Amino acid sequence: MFGYVTIAPEGLSQEGRDRYRACYCGLCRTLGRRYGSLSRLTLSYDLTFLFLLLNSLYEPGEESAQERCALHPLKPHAYVCNEIADYCADMNIALSYHKCLDNWQDDRSLLGRGEAALLEKAYQQVKSRYPEKCGQLENCLSEIRQVEMQEATLDGAANLTAQMLGVIYRYRDDYWADTLAKVGECMGRFIYLMDAYEDLPADLRKKRYNPLTGYHQNEDYEAFVHQSLMMLIAECTEAFETLPLVKDMDILRNILYGGCWMRYHALKKRREKDKPAVVREGKGMQ
Repeated sequence: MFGYVTIAPEGLSQEGRDRYRACYCGLCRTLGRRYGSLSRLTLSYDLTFLFLLLNSLYEPGEESAQERCALHPLKPHAYVCNEIADYCADMNIALSYHKCLDNWQDDRSLLGRGEAALLEKAYQQVKSRYPEKCGQLENCLSEIRQVEMQEATLDGAANLTAQMLGVIYRYRDDYWADTLAKVGECMGRFIYLMDAYEDLPADLRKKRYNPLTGYHQNEDYEAFVHQSLMMLIAECTEAFETLPLVKDMDILRNILYGGCWMRYHALKKRREKDKPAVVREGKGMQ
């Protein structure tokens, strides 16, 4: 469920791309400092968006510098770190740990089990800092597994994913907590639906649960998915635009109005290309 919430590079200035990379590298650096070098491999674009969002809202001080790292040893690169980077790194570990467990439970993936074992110690550290949040995440994920085992409707698991992201976006219990939670909830539903849309062909082949299984043979399937995604992002941006943000607004809006759609458009293009010629021709004659 990771990797959908990223930038559309062509829609940003070079300055904007450099700023985004500095925040991404800052999160990467923070993960390494708090949990060791291997934890850097779990870094998600989705949490980089949250870092930018919370950083713009709360405006804490920033540590900014340049360094070389093991992943990019040849050229120094800029990074940005602060207390919000610490929080986002912690939430990145929590989500990554549970994603690995989910891979093991869904597919009996030995890789997923091994990765979860490697993240176990880091996750327990996060849980000691945020016991209530981690407890809520665990409850949501447990309920999601129950819903998926029962092969329930699309809304069931999507709403639980929304609840989970809402918990993470609620950084503090303050005036903006409910609005941030609303942004996270809508983003959670968007991510869940995008993940289901992307995974559907493989899930059908492997006879795994997918909430879109009952929809994919409908004539209006593609229109249904697109319209649903549009509505979810519209709800997300409606809540987002009420926040008193100024810093990095070009990047944040680029992600919400453009970057979130990049994987969707790439999938659509690839699937259209992979359709048999006779199907494409028949569609064109209608």
